[in-house]
Amino acid sequence: MPLDVDLDTLFRQYGPMVYRRALQILGNPHAAEEATQEVFIRAMKAGDRFVAEARPSTWLYRITTNYCLNMIRDSKRRRALLDARKAEVAPTSVARDPQKMTVLRGLLAEADAQQARAAVAVYIDGMSHAEAARVLGVSRRTVGNLCDRFTRWARARLADAPAGEPRRP
Repeated sequence: MPLDVDLDTLFRQYGPMVYRRALQILGNPHAAEEATQEVFIRAMKAGDRFVAEARPSTWLYRITTNYCLNMIRDSKRRRALLDARKAEVAPTSVARDPQKMTVLRGLLAEADAQQARAAVAVYIDGMSHAEAARVLGVSRRTVGNLCDRFTRWARARLADAPAGEPRRP
């Protein structure tokens, strides 16, 4: 049986409970506010799946818990990907090693000009993608794509390098 309560009534009655639950799980007032809004949006979309024998508070509690746990899992995945990406492109690992810088300079001389500019800004100058985007006059996504293409190209180029030459910057 569908939930036959309007969103405003549902929010006034259960909003504080949902917010407290979200805050308890997430530990961040701003994230808890966003979660509260999203929980009520999802509740209204799924209102036809509400079981009449259940109390709305129990149903909202479950939606809130699941949503917040998913938020935590997703943020951990994003953080892990970001950390991996930062480690991969850490400019200090290249800039501090003269041999690696020599190899990188050779690669930059042969690379696509736009990819080379992005690689210099991010890998050598240590700029964030947002900073590089402002300097290069492109979007952050474009900077990321250019750096990814440069990295793939450079790895392939180094894999084909003759024996005795440095393999990796």
